[in-house]
Amino acid sequence: IANSLRATGRSLAAAQRNATQANAVLQIADGAVSTVSQILDRMKELATQAASDNTGADGRTNLDAEYQSLVAEIDRIASTTSYQGTQLTDGTGATLTFLVGSSGDYAANDTVTVDASAVDLTTATLGTAGDLTSLGNAQTELTAIDGAITAVGLAIGVIGAAQSRIEFAQSNVATTYQNVVAAESSIRDADMAFEMTQFTKAQILQQAGTAMLAQANQAPQTVLTLLRG
Repeated sequence: IANSLRATGRSLAAAQRNATQANAVLQIADGAVSTVSQILDRMKELATQAASDNTGADGRTNLDAEYQSLVAEIDRIASTTSYQGTQLTDGTGATLTFLVGSSGDYAANDTVTVDASAVDLTTATLGTAGDLTSLGNAQTELTAIDGAITAVGLAIGVIGAAQSRIEFAQSNVATTYQNVVAAESSIRDADMAFEMTQFTKAQILQQAGTAMLAQANQAPQTVLTLLRG
């Protein structure tokens, strides 16, 4: 029984590490999505300025230069955000499966899955690959950016929901691990309170026996002393 509990405990410890690393993976994706969200805020600001007639052609050219650099940065973030070779934010990632339990039903009850393909931050998918070189184009980009902001919000929701579940799974597996280790310890390890009680009792009996033996040895010596006197 103790050996079985020990094996379960070691498996749960590994599952706990899996949950911690899974949370780290999701935090990487969340960081990328948050950055893209901030970029879209700036892009909307630029498009709003370009979509007004108080901005001339030269002004729109300058605004578009920054706009295009931000478009490139979104694509760079989308293509480089990965974890151990697995893409997280360009829509090409497969379903991520994290083993965070040790009940034995690994396929159904011990895993948490995250659909990485649902998080696609590329500008082609977001629809923000246009320009601000004209009034009409800028107005079109404003509509596209609004749609992109909505899409990024959905991606944040997917990641946040997965993070919440992973955190609860991590807490649960930590509690289970502690209980399993305690159960193994109750079988395999000594009960220190009981053993110390027995040890103290044995010491008292030993000391009492030694004292009685000393007194028993002293009695004949007393008689001999009296006879000699």
